[in-house]
Amino acid sequence: MKRQSGFTLIELVMVIVILGILGAIATPIFVDLESEAQTAAERGMSGAVKAAHAVAIADLKRFPTVTELETYVQGENINAVGTGVEVDIGGTVSTVPTFTDTNCSTATSAVGDTVRCVGNI
Repeated sequence: MKRQSGFTLIELVMVIVILGILGAIATPIFVDLESEAQTAAERGMSGAVKAAHAVAIADLKRFPTVTELETYVQGENINAVGTGVEVDIGGTVSTVPTFTDTNCSTATSAVGDTVRCVGNI
C-alpha cells in the first residue's frame, strides 16, 4: 500500500480558524489607520492654507481676501467660499475656515472679506 501525503481535515480547519482570528484582529487596526490618515491630511492642508496666508500677506503687503488667499494655496480642487477655502482631500471636500479678526472668532461670510486669521478643519 502506498501512503498518501497531505494535510488532515483538522489541520486545515485549524489554519482557517487562525487566519480568521488574525483577520478579526487586523481589520480594526487598518480601519483606525484610515481615520488617522484623514486627520493627518486635514491638519496638513490646514497648515498649507496658513502658510499660503503668510505668503499672501508678505506678497500683497496687506491681509488678503478669501479669493486672493485661494490663489496662493497649492493643490487641485481649491475653491474660495464665503466661510473659507474649500479643499479636496482624497475625495472628501472640507473647508478651512477663515476669519475677519486676528483672534479667529468672527468668521468670514463672503469671498471678498479680508482674512486676518486661518483656522483648522
